[in-house]
Amino acid sequence: MCGIAGILRLADGPVPADVLARMIGMIRHRGPDDHGIHAEGPIGLANARLSIIDLAGGHQPMANEDRTLWITFNGEIFNYRELRDDLVRKGHRFSTSSDTEVILQLYADKGEECVGDLNGQWAFAIWDSRRRRLFLSRDRLGVRPLYYTLADHSLVFASEIKSIFAHPSVPRNLDLAGLDQLFTFWCTLPPTTIFDGVFELPPGHSLTVADNQVRVRPYWRPSYPSRDARPAEPKTTRDYADRLLELLVDATRLRLRSDVPVGAYLSGGLDSSLVTALIQRFSRTPLKTFSVTFDDPEFDERAYQRQVVDHLGTTHHEVQCSYEDISRVFPDVIWHTEKPVLRTAPAPLFLLSRLVHAEGYKVVLTGEGADEIFGGYDIFKEAKIRRFWAASPQSRIRPLLLRRLYPYLPSLRAQSDAYLRAFFHVQPSDQASPFFSHLPRWGMTAMLKRFFSDSVKTELKRYDAYAVLAESLPPDYASWDPFCQAQYLETAYLLPGYILSSQGDRVAMAHSVEGRFPFLDHRVVDFAASVPPHLKMRALTEKYLLKRVAADLLPPAIRRRPKQPYRAPEAKSFLPSDRSASPADYVQDLLAFDRIEEDGIFDPAATSLLLEKLRSGRTIGIKDNMALVGILSTQLLIHQFIHRFSARLPHGLS
Repeated sequence: MCGIAGILRLADGPVPADVLARMIGMIRHRGPDDHGIHAEGPIGLANARLSIIDLAGGHQPMANEDRTLWITFNGEIFNYRELRDDLVRKGHRFSTSSDTEVILQLYADKGEECVGDLNGQWAFAIWDSRRRRLFLSRDRLGVRPLYYTLADHSLVFASEIKSIFAHPSVPRNLDLAGLDQLFTFWCTLPPTTIFDGVFELPPGHSLTVADNQVRVRPYWRPSYPSRDARPAEPKTTRDYADRLLELLVDATRLRLRSDVPVGAYLSGGLDSSLVTALIQRFSRTPLKTFSVTFDDPEFDERAYQRQVVDHLGTTHHEVQCSYEDISRVFPDVIWHTEKPVLRTAPAPLFLLSRLVHAEGYKVVLTGEGADEIFGGYDIFKEAKIRRFWAASPQSRIRPLLLRRLYPYLPSLRAQSDAYLRAFFHVQPSDQASPFFSHLPRWGMTAMLKRFFSDSVKTELKRYDAYAVLAESLPPDYASWDPFCQAQYLETAYLLPGYILSSQGDRVAMAHSVEGRFPFLDHRVVDFAASVPPHLKMRALTEKYLLKRVAADLLPPAIRRRPKQPYRAPEAKSFLPSDRSASPADYVQDLLAFDRIEEDGIFDPAATSLLLEKLRSGRTIGIKDNMALVGILSTQLLIHQFIHRFSARLPHGLS
């Protein structure tokens, strides 16, 4: 695991080595163990290394034997041993034991098609000096980030945007379209980012620069069978469960490959518990597990976590999170997420990765991805109930299912049928939308845009984020089962854009910790897509097939536990309920009327009314919490990346 950066000159002139050093210096948290720079002719590559595989021999940037190919690589290729054996049989010779060199040799053998053979999580750049070609690639699910821009007659790229901003010719301005997307979908839609002119290479895509032409193309995307398709061979539930267990065991086995100790995150839910159980059952790896607990019992899951620990016998560590902890680390969280967030959930995970680092661990396995590919989120249940209600919109009984779905949202349960009918879009005409499953969530999130200033609203008046998203949908999307359409929206957008980014890579790598995700092995993802929807959700039982797999591995209480979304305290973290306590200085400063007015993104009067409501202790709903977190995180982003950004060269880099 590493941080990468690079510059490709598209005009005459050398690569500025000092700029390259500043770029990689900005992301040394991603790779504190080693760093390297290679500049030759029009290309400059840099790497900050977190040593996990071949600790002694994996220095980067790395060249092939005749130094015609150079690579800087962030990530892990889990099947590198098998690929290496195949390449050796073809006559390739290796000088290291690293997975980095395997990518180089595979590229020499297959060119850009090499990515189809990789099982892993990656963002890498290869300079092919013979062809004068730069090749960038990002993994299928978007686990590892990769950004780029054009500046000073150069293509500038890096693992994080702050590294790109270290280039003096790159301007730093918000992209209002990206802001609109985030305040609708919780994330931006690649290639758009929150910063104007800075682009994100989408998951499952590669970028090639040749003859000064930039070409971006997909090599993989999530795909599902037509709703009318039938399996070539009839399969029983047992057949599907056996195959899934086989794939998960192998995906977990591959992700335990490491020359350093490997731990696991344990939330107390089905997914992380199953990953932990697979490690314990099918490997001899002594295991440490790590969890977040909360002072506030509304969010705390330690009772379930300890059930799993007692059942599996792991060595367990906890970090306890208070309101004050969230407030204290939130500026650091936004510095690393490099985008606004609408929930505080990344903050406790930032604290958790700090604990992992303090315990001397660099690698953790986690359960991310299971909810997306096996239908675990409430949004899948919600869409199913909404379709059921839409078939009889005047029913007085069917709305009761929606009230029972969200026991942790009492304000929603108290609403009238008419309100629920409008909020949940249950009219038959709503079902024609390609985004039917997500209309309530996105509609509620988009309401936060009422806090935008008049100038921002005017600028965005004709912008349609839904139309942009519709243009990016696969051609066969309309033929999929509605359940699979909902899965695609989660897997292709929210998963890489928020879960694996703001709650994943960014807060983990802030403390030099690599997350690995067995459920996101592309073989598991492809298999899950082939599973009939009724085996993912049986009636309203989420992740039905996965629970069958877990039957012999986990205690019944964990297998049968209803899905509880991971949440963290929000408004209370920044605006203490004790009126004698004051918010943190940065909260008061960034949310002050004059400061809001000066920065120009939000309406200062509307923001002041929101703060008054929150401080008064009046009923606080989801929208109020999201509005506060969204406004505060955006203000932090403006402060850190536009007003006060500094690209200092860290000690030891030259």
